[in-house]
Amino acid sequence: MAEGYAIIGLAFITATVMGGSLLLLGRLIRPSNPNPTKSEVYESGVPDVAPPTQRYTPRFYVVALLFVVFDIEAIFLFPWAVAFDALGLYGYLQICVFIGLLLAGLAYEWKKGALEWV
Repeated sequence: MAEGYAIIGLAFITATVMGGSLLLLGRLIRPSNPNPTKSEVYESGVPDVAPPTQRYTPRFYVVALLFVVFDIEAIFLFPWAVAFDALGLYGYLQICVFIGLLLAGLAYEWKKGALEWV
C-alpha cells in the first residue's frame, strides 16, 4: 500500500522539480527589455480605447452554470456507455434515474425563466 503513495509522491516531486527548473531556465535565458509600450493593455492586438463600462447580467452566469451541468452529464454518460454491457439492467435503470433528475432540473429552470435571454 505504501508503494502506491511513494509513486504518487515521486511523481509530485518530479513535476515540481521539472516545473521549477523550466521556469528558472526561462528566466535565465530570455532577454529582459522592459518598455512602457509593451506594458499597455490591449485585447486581440487592438489598444484599449476606454475602460469597460458594460457588465454581464446574472443571466449570463446562470446560462454558464447550466452549460456546466449538462457538460458534466456528458462526462458521466461516456463511461456508462463504454461499460453498458457489463452494467446490465441495473446500470440502465440508474442512468434513467440520472437523466430523469437532470430533465427535472431543466424543466424547473425553464419554468423559472432561466433560459430566457432577454
